[in-house]
Amino acid sequence: MNKPSANIDEFLHLLRALVREPSVVGVEDAFFRVLRRELEEYPVKVDRFHGLLVAQGSEPDSVYLSAHVDRHGLLCTGPNEFQYAAFIAGNRGELTGDSVSEQFMELIAGRFDGQRVQAHTPYAGTYCGQGQITRSYVCPRRRNLIFELDGLEFLQPGFPVAFLDRLRVDDNFVSAQLDNVVSVAMLIDLIRSGFKGTALFTAGEEAGRSWRFAVEWFQRHDLQTDRLIVLDTSPFTTLDEVAKQDVVLRNRDSMATFDEPLTDQLVGICDGLNIRHRFKDRYVELLNLEREKPLSIGRTELGRIIAATDGLVRGTTLQLPTTSYHTASETAEKSSIAAMLRLLRTICELPDAD
Repeated sequence: MNKPSANIDEFLHLLRALVREPSVVGVEDAFFRVLRRELEEYPVKVDRFHGLLVAQGSEPDSVYLSAHVDRHGLLCTGPNEFQYAAFIAGNRGELTGDSVSEQFMELIAGRFDGQRVQAHTPYAGTYCGQGQITRSYVCPRRRNLIFELDGLEFLQPGFPVAFLDRLRVDDNFVSAQLDNVVSVAMLIDLIRSGFKGTALFTAGEEAGRSWRFAVEWFQRHDLQTDRLIVLDTSPFTTLDEVAKQDVVLRNRDSMATFDEPLTDQLVGICDGLNIRHRFKDRYVELLNLEREKPLSIGRTELGRIIAATDGLVRGTTLQLPTTSYHTASETAEKSSIAAMLRLLRTICELPDAD
């Protein structure tokens, strides 16, 4: 097992602060403002676009890193009615049954009972109050997670409700709704350390929309690249499975094949730094050999970007292995976070924090 970086406590301090800031999918404006204030303290060019915030260093084409800022939560859709924000009616076109999120819906439906939540105004992010989930279930007609809450009956439709989230650190484990605030924290950490490339912070990934914002940005500036690395978390069913690797790579997803040279470069760095890795697509394919109903290998932001640009924008993914996916108790190993940071520092040609 890799030892955590000596600087991991500083990273966790940053992550702890970001976790407390709500960023419900589809209502990310307040979080974008928090992020922008943080980034403008450093020598990067920061621009905000619809669904996207971009930070560029002195060599913007050297490498492109992407992380989505949105997290799961609820949206008020009627009088004392709350639905899973990622799957409200406006996103029904995404409910085709082959996404990891949909396949997890039944599994996680009952996990939210008793969960504390907090409401905020849609744009400004002003705190409105707290409540508690008393029941959560899948509605077979609406094909969505429906929540019953106590304490937020006064909310109007359109108001976001975030899980009341706090970072928990216990021995080698870190828990919160990590997807994908942990990757956002990693990008900020790199920028603090002198990152020279381009960092893309996208909105709406959990609703299948973030790829559109990224693609539009590349097309707006007539840019092509084979150096895009998309960061995310990768779910496993148990902590034992999480412990079998430090980072997760992919050759492909259900949308596209990833850039082989860049993937091979990450493998080489992993081997050189003794970072254990696993390919998620191969892992799922092996699991499916023994399953009656096959699991999806997933539709990632990167796969959609590659498909939408006919490969003019391509790259690979780098993911943090976690368990308790899409809950406020998503858990990763501290040593895995440290390993992923070391790998990113190497690919970005930054000094190690040790």
